[in-house]
Amino acid sequence: MLALEFPPVSHLIEWPDIIGHGPFAVNKVVLLMWLAVLLTFLFFYGAARQVEGGLVPTGTRNLAESVIDFVRNDVILQAVGPDGMRFLPFLVTMFTFVFVCNVFEIIPGIQMPANARMAIPMFLAVVVWFIFNIVGIANQGFFSYFKNILVPPGVPKVMLVIVAPIELISTILVRPFSLAVRLFANMLAGHLLLTSFAVLTSALFSATYVGAAIPGALLVALTGFELLVAVLQAFIFTILTAVYIGGALHPEH
Repeated sequence: MLALEFPPVSHLIEWPDIIGHGPFAVNKVVLLMWLAVLLTFLFFYGAARQVEGGLVPTGTRNLAESVIDFVRNDVILQAVGPDGMRFLPFLVTMFTFVFVCNVFEIIPGIQMPANARMAIPMFLAVVVWFIFNIVGIANQGFFSYFKNILVPPGVPKVMLVIVAPIELISTILVRPFSLAVRLFANMLAGHLLLTSFAVLTSALFSATYVGAAIPGALLVALTGFELLVAVLQAFIFTILTAVYIGGALHPEH
């Protein structure tokens, strides 16, 4: 009989420490995070070198310009407006870094999305939380900022007893938590799905070549789908960041 043994979730996301122990230990996910930082830096550094050197644009520069145009036109101008252009470098870097961390999921030999561990999405969400709150306080003033959070325009005064705590909790607690969980959960689900079909394909292939054809084809299709998910989740994380910044800049909306 065909025996299928699916690895437990802990074996798919928990990696042994390579250097050190405890909270500052270095494992595979930490290495992937560092690699994502390095690749993001080299990507834009290489594109910038072409601009400074007056070289003919090649794939790297063209791709970098496409990413910048995409974030400018489809994220900032849509969610913030022209006054959000000062956040272009931050949002472009955020989009690229999140995408690189996500796309590791389908890279042979790596096959682990760094964002399938909660630490990185939560850290990014906390950074976003600090930025949009600082922007809101700097743009509106401390008391006006929290007043605009607690007292949304158009809400009857009798409802403020209920609405004000909900708005405060939503802005201060729910936003960063939901931002992190959305990215983490989607990447973890995709990682588990690909692993399950890989195990099924391998087991069927060892038993009968024909039986592995269908799950093997689905595995290839899911790999392409996860590439789309990697882009989509990077876009969602970035545009929600822009929406939060836009709300801090334009409290009337």
